[in-house]
Amino acid sequence: MASSAPSRSLVASARGWPRRYTVVLLYFLATVLCYVDRVSIGVAIIPISRRYGFAGGAQGLILSAFFWGYLWPQLAGGWLADRFGGRRVLGAGVAIWSLATLLTPWAASISFGVLFAARAVLGLGEGVNFPAIHSLTARWLLASERARSLSLNFSGMYLGTVLAFLASPAIIVALGWPALFFISGALGLAWVLVWMLKAADAPEDAARISAAELQLLTASRGAEARAGAIPWWKIAREKAVWAIVLAHFCSNFGFNILLLWLPTYLHHTFGVSIARLGIYSIVPWIASFAVVNSGGWISDAMIVRGFSATTTRKLLQSIAFGLGAIPLVLLPGAASPASAIALLTLSAAANGLGLSAYGVNHLDVGPNYAGVLMGITNTIASVPGIIGVAVAGLILQATGSFAAVFYLIAGVYVIGMAGYLRWASGERKL
Repeated sequence: MASSAPSRSLVASARGWPRRYTVVLLYFLATVLCYVDRVSIGVAIIPISRRYGFAGGAQGLILSAFFWGYLWPQLAGGWLADRFGGRRVLGAGVAIWSLATLLTPWAASISFGVLFAARAVLGLGEGVNFPAIHSLTARWLLASERARSLSLNFSGMYLGTVLAFLASPAIIVALGWPALFFISGALGLAWVLVWMLKAADAPEDAARISAAELQLLTASRGAEARAGAIPWWKIAREKAVWAIVLAHFCSNFGFNILLLWLPTYLHHTFGVSIARLGIYSIVPWIASFAVVNSGGWISDAMIVRGFSATTTRKLLQSIAFGLGAIPLVLLPGAASPASAIALLTLSAAANGLGLSAYGVNHLDVGPNYAGVLMGITNTIASVPGIIGVAVAGLILQATGSFAAVFYLIAGVYVIGMAGYLRWASGERKL
């Protein structure tokens, strides 16, 4: 078990810019790039489909191809990071997905199948991102800093989304859609160089960490031991793990559909032009960025003030799913892009609050196995990206409307809220 909070003398002696904040900042930037590369296809699919003649069903398959690769490396990436350290695991992942991004225009020019494969390889690289970062957080951050550090990292999803939606239309109009992938792929390779120079697997492995900060982290047991044998059977039987799995699955079901289909929804339903798609599309994710970061601070503050981790996680997750579902039920009645975006913003931002609940819960339940646990839950939570995103395309093709999609997401959120309330725990189980 982790010990109590570090003494004031240790905290005072470790003043200055801590090395652990550099690690957090760099992995936050990795997540930003992760989502820039993942989301830009949501805008680029419009000119790509026009150029190569892809219908709604084919578009859905291209948008979901990412998840066919993303599904597989999660568990292996988490285990490798927990066992051997997250630095090389994360660096390799970013290198792979950046190369896949650079090759996307070439792949599209060859065939639908090659483009599908390039998007799957992108997912393969991105699949280790969150498990490696969870593992690094368990070893680099004080227990009292973990919720806000992981919330900052999760907010990189929304900042990356905002940047993708803001920059993609302008780049496509000015330089053509291939330039979008060339620029973001090159930025990823530059990040890899900086990461390999500045990061370390744990404080004990960092060459330029101060003695005071190293003592602070080891004294507080924020630097968790590397995992040895993984208690797979105990993990499989633990209800608190399955509560995280369910919440993660349900949250991702709505998030991925809205993330990847939002530009097409606005273009199809309200006739919003490509040039204006970015302005509308960024609003839900700007709000989510603010809510996710605020949620991390609120979560840490609640625990410091005496709320149990269990109460904190369940309360925030219930708000996330409850407020996430209601606007989606109202969304088919929206009469304008502005009213639709207002409802989508409320839903997306509320759902994002869950990242300070289920998203941090892995480190409550089993900090030594944080990478493995994130690998397990994120593997299962990748399935909605494969199924949900593709099904949304088929629903659109069959009905000509997104109404049934929004009702489906709302129902999934209600199921997630009920299951998490029943089984979740903030106590250490593993």
